[in-house]
Amino acid sequence: MTACSRFHNPVDVRFGAGALAQLPELVGERRVVLVTMPEARALGMTGRVEALLGQRLAGTIDRVSPNPDVRELAPMYSDFWRRYGQCEVIVALGGGSALDTAKLLMVAGEDDRFATLVDALDAGGDFRPSRTKRLITVPTTAGTGSEVTPWATLWDRHVKHKKYSLHLPETWPEAAIVDPQLTRSLPHAITLQSGLDALSHALEAIWNVNANPISDTFAVTAARDMMRVLPQLMVSLDDETLRAQAALAALQAGMAFSNTKTALAHSISYDMTIRHGLPHGIACSFTLPAVMRLAIGRRVDRDAVLAQVFDGDIGRAPDKLTAFLNGLGVATEFSAYGVSEPESSAMIAAALDGPRGRNFIGATA
Repeated sequence: MTACSRFHNPVDVRFGAGALAQLPELVGERRVVLVTMPEARALGMTGRVEALLGQRLAGTIDRVSPNPDVRELAPMYSDFWRRYGQCEVIVALGGGSALDTAKLLMVAGEDDRFATLVDALDAGGDFRPSRTKRLITVPTTAGTGSEVTPWATLWDRHVKHKKYSLHLPETWPEAAIVDPQLTRSLPHAITLQSGLDALSHALEAIWNVNANPISDTFAVTAARDMMRVLPQLMVSLDDETLRAQAALAALQAGMAFSNTKTALAHSISYDMTIRHGLPHGIACSFTLPAVMRLAIGRRVDRDAVLAQVFDGDIGRAPDKLTAFLNGLGVATEFSAYGVSEPESSAMIAAALDGPRGRNFIGATA
């Protein structure tokens, strides 16, 4: 008999071409702050949101930069709570960095100091917000999954050289609008990195101690679809059908890891990004074949699920995945990114001991 499983995701998801038009319905009569990236204005996205919201839009923060950093967010955070403390909703428009920034802005203690939040994360304790905003996420990439999860990544690249993860009951988005049309302007590199991030989310949800039959269903479908769609999309960036299929696969991967969290490949990726500057989508995917080799044989039930992604051929799955990544121009060896064998071994050992690494089935064997 199958053991009882629990799957929880409170996000109201609107998916499909033109779904952005549903934003006013989701906002209702509440006052809104838009958080987005600078290029959204030139792409016409900021203007569309402004037109949809009209007088409900109290202001726009468009200074989001890749991989939100403590030093950059501190002044933004205090300014946000000073200027927009009475607004009820944040609309986050953009890739993972915009969504992460919005989640970091949406919770505050009594003193409105970003340092209070950072200190709590650094100490590994709970941050208990006294004030919160509601969040509506509008991803413009097909990969982050952050639109349906409570997690936000924060970096300290200048002082402590650390990565923090914020996740609170309050940081679940209220709703997500996944409109594949918003991804059509993505260039080749970001399309690739986003798709590989989603593939990593899906596979890491499978070789995961928190996996369950419901997350497995999302993860298998997402992994299979992304591996089918991404090579085609890379040579047909304007194909609306492929864009929609990639967006759906990324959403399904997000639904999967919203309940499992990520695992070893993501844990390794943080050092690769902060020490070697590797973009997140590449950093979390180039080790997937190696991590899969570690995972295979650990648990029969996980092998069975993983085999579904590779048409039952689990023995050749790591080689197939290596060929897939190499075909997209992604090397799968640490040495290709300037990392020596001693450094990579130390990196893997540290990752296994980290909170994400401990989600990997191999870490508990």
